[in-house]
Amino acid sequence: MRLIGRDVVYCCADDTHGTPIELKANELRIKPEQLIARIFKEHTRDFKNFLIKFDNYYSTNSKENKHFSDLIFNRLKEKGHIYTKEIEVTYCEHDKRTLPDRYVKGKCPKCNAPDQYGDVCESCNAAYKTTDLVDPYCIICKKKPVKKSSKHYFFKLSSFSKFLEKWIKENKNLQPEIKNFVLNWIKDGLEDWDISRDGPYFGFNIPGEKDKYYYVWLDAPIGYIASFANYAGDIKKAEEQWNDSEIIHFIGKDITYFHLLFWPAVLHGSGFKLPKDIVVHGFLTVNGEKMSKSRGTFFTAEEFLEKYDAEHLRYYYGNVLSKKLADIDLNFDEFRERINNELVGNLGNFCYRIISFVNKNFNGKISDIDYNEQVIGEISKKIEKIKSHYENYNFNFAVNETLLISDIGNKYFQENQPWKLIKEDKEKVQEICGLCINIAKNLGILIQPVLPRFSEELQKQLNLKDLKWDDINFNLKNHKIGREKILVEKIGEKQKEAFPLNLKVAKIIDVKDHPDAGKLYVLQIDLGKEKRQLVAGLKGHYSKEQLKNKKIIVVANLKYAKLRGVESQGMLLAGDDGREVGILTVEKAKPGAQAGIDGLESSSEQISFEQFQKLNIVVKNNKPYFNNKEIKAGSESIKAEKVKDGAKVR
Repeated sequence: MRLIGRDVVYCCADDTHGTPIELKANELRIKPEQLIARIFKEHTRDFKNFLIKFDNYYSTNSKENKHFSDLIFNRLKEKGHIYTKEIEVTYCEHDKRTLPDRYVKGKCPKCNAPDQYGDVCESCNAAYKTTDLVDPYCIICKKKPVKKSSKHYFFKLSSFSKFLEKWIKENKNLQPEIKNFVLNWIKDGLEDWDISRDGPYFGFNIPGEKDKYYYVWLDAPIGYIASFANYAGDIKKAEEQWNDSEIIHFIGKDITYFHLLFWPAVLHGSGFKLPKDIVVHGFLTVNGEKMSKSRGTFFTAEEFLEKYDAEHLRYYYGNVLSKKLADIDLNFDEFRERINNELVGNLGNFCYRIISFVNKNFNGKISDIDYNEQVIGEISKKIEKIKSHYENYNFNFAVNETLLISDIGNKYFQENQPWKLIKEDKEKVQEICGLCINIAKNLGILIQPVLPRFSEELQKQLNLKDLKWDDINFNLKNHKIGREKILVEKIGEKQKEAFPLNLKVAKIIDVKDHPDAGKLYVLQIDLGKEKRQLVAGLKGHYSKEQLKNKKIIVVANLKYAKLRGVESQGMLLAGDDGREVGILTVEKAKPGAQAGIDGLESSSEQISFEQFQKLNIVVKNNKPYFNNKEIKAGSESIKAEKVKDGAKVR
């Protein structure tokens, strides 16, 4: 939008209130404010690294959000859209607290899916109350909660049914499948929405109340307005500017109910402009499966960049992302093929080829252009299509058409064989190169929303800068370009020999006896960015005190299994020489650090215990070896405690 000259503000915010934040902060024994500051720093770092440029990225825990949350709440209340009533809440007698939605789990009342939180089912997307859960349990103590009476605030969502139905039916921008989905919810009958939570709760106090707070889903979307107000720098004018703007949201499908029912009703009821469009995206799977830490298919943004370039992922997403609601699968074989064959082999190759040819044969100068009507006409039609595809959020079609333009350029250059023709007609070759340089310039503009760094580097090599959509033409001549440079690198092929394990360093933070097995311990371990539970047969070899705070090596991609009724989320490694059992330990490596073999890529595939048993890992010189190659934690050697050389690692 900015590329074509629109006045655009791109803003969002960390959703920083609610139970998950409180839970995680309690687990880490820090204040919620400390946690959200840490996460904000990580998010803004990752956005920068992936070339995502918000005009304003903010937090819902802000003075602006408090202002607009209170403003909207009071307006709704004054207009009779909010009322109070006594309701049953879920209360844990053991922990002496009301359990908000993320503190209680049970079976979904609609589809019976197990282990669902108390607000929305991840399986069927149904929204409900904590008291609706079947067989609920407190996630803190695992005990069954009771129902208790409490005064709560409700928003009259039911009274907005006709308005919402009309708005959804008449809005031609919304995706058809989403419209049908939401209209069915309205048809089934909308219930009034509980917008308050009892303390303790991390969020904003409701005006006039001491221990009641806005439910996170009231103030979270208001964060859009608050972030915009922070960008504008004027909290008083922000409402007027919001209402004068065209608003477009991009969301994931799991929060459809909140964004297409609650949010438009709240905006309408409080006098704020509704979004023009709400673009809903599907989920991301990796190699055809849900992202999973146990399978080694869960990547943080930071971890991804250790192996791949940010624009590789941007290109892959651009290739498959459309306005149609569909899940995206990050298939690494397809990922590598698309990058190497399309981005590098097609787009990158054409641009590098023509720039290097002009530098070699014409000292970087182009003076004239071959105004080939067929080539220019064909490309011009595709440029119009690309503009339309971008505007309709069909990025996959935009990328595909851009590649086809690169194909046209490659074909034109190849068919004219300028490396031969230059011996006979240098002027004609100059014109051919002039047209190709213009095609490369246009490609750099067309692909800029997907590959901003590629586009910037290409423009630099063409001795151009800050090109906009209006600069797409075939008029560049009498111009000297810069030096050529590889624009994008291929992804290396998979190692012929791969390491079948995904090993991580972990710190033991707690050790307890297994409730039903005399030889087993239940360990709580810290893997840096996650915590897991392991069951280990170390009784008789180590005391609890000897194990606590040890840094061990864990098979992170081992299939989870229950050992005598207790789940083990992986397995620690230890040497066994027939007499002694000694764990594999490190001193310096931090929890979460990768362990493995130099030059071999760790597996992203899940492995069974039976498959693990077939691997021949042995101890030599007090260190673990696989196929005569040492397993290390980065540059640090791993020590096998107590056991003799030749011990089998299990």
